[in-house]
Amino acid sequence: MEGKVYFVGAGPGSPDLLTLRAVRILGRADVVIWADSLISPEVTSFCRPDAQIRGSSSLTLPEIVDLMREGACEGKVVARLHSGDPSLYGALLEEMRALEMEGIPYEIVPGVSSLFAAAASLKVELTVPGICQTVIVTRAPGRTPVPEEESLRSLAQHRATMALFLSAARLWEAVEALIEGGYNPETPAALVHRASWPDEVILWGTLGQIPALAKEAGISRQAIVLVGRALDPSLKGPKGPSSRLYDPTFSHMFRKAKER
Repeated sequence: MEGKVYFVGAGPGSPDLLTLRAVRILGRADVVIWADSLISPEVTSFCRPDAQIRGSSSLTLPEIVDLMREGACEGKVVARLHSGDPSLYGALLEEMRALEMEGIPYEIVPGVSSLFAAAASLKVELTVPGICQTVIVTRAPGRTPVPEEESLRSLAQHRATMALFLSAARLWEAVEALIEGGYNPETPAALVHRASWPDEVILWGTLGQIPALAKEAGISRQAIVLVGRALDPSLKGPKGPSSRLYDPTFSHMFRKAKER
């Protein structure tokens, strides 16, 4: 019997943010390889008591691939748990490539990204009508470089809602680049540390204030920074913009407009 590998998004932190599909797969898996430095240990409570569970923080890529290959070749169900959603800032591509080269079947199960967990904690809509309809997901350059054409200074000219991953340790440089690129230092901004975890921390301020606030709070990792006019608290006021989707004077294929 041929086994199969499932790349599973474990969500941002809280175990109850796993999808129903992810929970079902964990309940079936014979082998579970999880990103133990990033994922809550409570997530493994969905695994079978007799499952082989290995943390991946101390493993190399060849060792992880060996575990997946061995399990699949033995006809087992293998769950490879990535934090958040596997498609964002993970090691998914090289793991898929290895399985492709060996003809091992696999499937990807999406997860809740920390971006959306952070937006939920902040109680913001990232795409506000008339204010911003674009979200840029990016990071500051570090040990992993960023292509020059995707520099923060270049992306800032759009003044879209900006989500910065993996940048908490380089906030001063990141903010300087964003301001030089076109964001006003007074642009609303927020930092969410360990979104959805019990020890979650939220910092509100302006773009120019966020680095100092993070330093004061001692936050230099496991944080996402959101920047943009969509974060302006005044948008929730009575004069804030609204979508036309449910406007009684707006027609669409499911509803005719009512007279003013």
